[in-house]
Amino acid sequence: MTSLTTAAEKVKNEILRKVEEFYYLTHAIREPFIPGKSRLPFAGRVFDESELVHLVDAALEFWLTQGRFTDRFETDLANFIGARHCIFVNSGSSANLLAFMALTSGKLGQRRIKPGDEVITVAAGFPTTVSPVIQYGAVPVFVDIEPDTYNIDPCLLRNAVSSDTKAVFVAHCMGHPFDVDAVADICRDHDLWLIEDNCDALGARYKGKLTGSFGHVSTSSFYPAHHITTGEGGAVFTNDRELARIVRSFRDWGRDCWCDSGRDNTCGKRFDKQFGELPFGYDHKYVYSHFGYNLKATDLQAAIGCAQLQKLDTFIQKRREHHATLLEGLAPLEECFVLPYAAADTEPSWFGFVMTVRETARFTRDDVVRYLEKRNIQTRMLFAGNLLRHPCFVGSEGAYRVAGGLAKTDLIMRNTFWVGVYPGLTGAAVQSIISALHEFTDEYLE
Repeated sequence: MTSLTTAAEKVKNEILRKVEEFYYLTHAIREPFIPGKSRLPFAGRVFDESELVHLVDAALEFWLTQGRFTDRFETDLANFIGARHCIFVNSGSSANLLAFMALTSGKLGQRRIKPGDEVITVAAGFPTTVSPVIQYGAVPVFVDIEPDTYNIDPCLLRNAVSSDTKAVFVAHCMGHPFDVDAVADICRDHDLWLIEDNCDALGARYKGKLTGSFGHVSTSSFYPAHHITTGEGGAVFTNDRELARIVRSFRDWGRDCWCDSGRDNTCGKRFDKQFGELPFGYDHKYVYSHFGYNLKATDLQAAIGCAQLQKLDTFIQKRREHHATLLEGLAPLEECFVLPYAAADTEPSWFGFVMTVRETARFTRDDVVRYLEKRNIQTRMLFAGNLLRHPCFVGSEGAYRVAGGLAKTDLIMRNTFWVGVYPGLTGAAVQSIISALHEFTDEYLE
């Protein structure tokens, strides 16, 4: 048995060395960047041989579902954010779903969110911050944003609170922290849950503390466009042990048992409890306390995440450097564009470089976007713009409430776009964005 184990280990090491060699023969080869001709994406995966080695290592073990890489990834992520609990899931959208649904659990007593209760959010964001609220039967209450940060306006948030409000569910838009003190104070004053969507802001700081550590529960996404990637993947964070158990229950079919995959009887009382109207001693592994899902990720994804996490600090710094270069290079164009500056007390972990065409400009957002796209510079809108203008909301006016109007949200829907700052961009690529925007405005200002 010992010789077999030694032989297997030798073969495994040979395989992993070959994986490294494969990386350098394929993925490490980069085509030279040619401005105007090379495709300049808004985002993308950035990796080296380490991710491939981790992935193949996990594949050779063939555990597949949650295992040693998941345990390590969850622990390292929790330590990074500064949260006691991290639950790895199959996407950022699933993370948002679980974060919200955890707060509907009957285990929370009177504090639980019930159908018909209100949840305050914004329409200027990504739909899966809002979808769980609608799908559950709660009522999203939409308030407008600040024009410079694209985050929720705290003054409007305070005015939107009603006797039916149970939670605030908002994102740090494009990696720029919202006014955490103001939002947290409102939640504290009215005993509201705070769900912190940190999917676009991993590594951002507010008053020196990392975002994702302020809410009762928070979320991350690891889609390839995000700060680190596991392909598909996300995570839920909380400092509350009971909430962590509830999140895991909803993630794992709604079961009451908290044993990890492949483990039995962690509590030592698997057959010694009474649950509901089941026979006494019914197998705890098949007792369900929630109407849950299966939203687990695989150990293969977690293995990639472990390698990515080692690069996160470098990724964040590179995003900040690209953003600073764009800000400096485009400063002369401020008469045409609202440019993205960091608010006081914030250290953004920029998701992209957001620009809003001023109403006084001689061109439209569509004009500049078409110009950039023709030059192979990929652009994106600020997500949904105004979610209420989308087909999914048509005819559902009674399912939500708008507090105070959404004029600024409509403005960014019409005038705002963004370009990439992700760490895979070269300095030449970033400079080509600056040059293209100067060339574009020169044409219109002549």
